Amino acid sequence: MRRFIKAADAAFDPDTVQILVDAFDEAWASLVNSADAFASENYAKTSREILAKHIIAAAKNGERDQRKLSKGALDALVQLGGTNLKKPRHDEQP
Repeated sequence: MRRFIKAADAAFDPDTVQILVDAFDEAWASLVNSADAFASENYAKTSREILAKHIIAAAKNGERDQRKLSKGALDALVQLGGTNLKKPRHDEQP
């Protein structure tokens, strides 16, 4: 998550960074604990990127509620319905 924050065109104070990291961790744990296909090895990298980017975008718009950030990211992932999730080719690492 922190690398996505660093790459974002925004600056966040340390308290906000912690909220974003915690929201991401909460969203990811929710996927992993539910054994969702988005958390599978084939989709994990892209799913994590989608979650992180959504959380950062919402934070840029002023959202600071960890649960709202987490839920919003999960909702965004579900709304995509997997259309942006690419399975790696056999010669690629997931």
